[in-house]
Amino acid sequence: MNERRTRYPGPISEAADHPHTLVDQGFAEDAVLATVLDRYPAELFDINLYDYDEAGQVSLRTGARGRLSGEALLEAIKQGRLWVNLRSVETGWPELWAAAMDEFRKIQATYPGLRAVRNAGQLILSSPKARVPYHFDAAGVVLFHMRGRKRIYVYPGDERRLPERNMEQVVARQTTEELPYDLAFEREAQIIDLEPGRALTWPLYAPHRVENLDRFCVSLSMDFQTWPSRFRNGALFTNAVLRSCGGRPRCTDAMGTPELAARWAASLALKRTGLLKSRIAQFERDFEPQIGAADGAGEIRP
Repeated sequence: MNERRTRYPGPISEAADHPHTLVDQGFAEDAVLATVLDRYPAELFDINLYDYDEAGQVSLRTGARGRLSGEALLEAIKQGRLWVNLRSVETGWPELWAAAMDEFRKIQATYPGLRAVRNAGQLILSSPKARVPYHFDAAGVVLFHMRGRKRIYVYPGDERRLPERNMEQVVARQTTEELPYDLAFEREAQIIDLEPGRALTWPLYAPHRVENLDRFCVSLSMDFQTWPSRFRNGALFTNAVLRSCGGRPRCTDAMGTPELAARWAASLALKRTGLLKSRIAQFERDFEPQIGAADGAGEIRP
């Protein structure tokens, strides 16, 4: 693998794993997780259930936190097919966040030129056979794996597998992070099996998907932004606005740093105007976790 797998240059040119100590510090134990689930703000829960057809195309259902205790919620996740994200770990679980930032700084030091200027995180609790569809993240990512086993498929970031028009829509919050998927992409996937105590990095924006390998899994996904990624995201947002107005903006990978920076500055002003409003601010939630229910998804109780 080399830098040609992505058209977006950056310090991280290929997927690689690194050691971390979060497991040894006890952050993935049942009693600790149940306590955290009891206190975590309900508005910071994303509870997802993904279904796939034979061509690998995905449909998404979203759930509400419900009234289960932390211990019962943990059991429902273990028995079901749920993918639960607890957003804003930096505020929701500051003890884990402080420890993870210590580990992040060690990993960052292994990549000359990598300088994060903003970090955010989500704790991921996922059912034994849960899968996350083909998508990209509009940030750098370090995936700290703490429990169970995951298989991650990382794909080249070229225009065929990562169309900039779709990236614009995601950055502008017109769609969720999923990308158009073709089973033929599997021929080019790099496959990594991730064990507890290992953290995975991959190139900026690299498309990927995730499968759990028959065990309940716990991970911390840490997003980070650098100035180059902030400039790129701003340019993508500006291009999305221009395209919505009938324009035909050129791809950001044809732009140098001064133009990317100028479009980032333009994006700050465009966001203040509210010209392009988020289409994903609210999802209709049609289930809540329930022990014993199919896939762990029961009816929402009034």
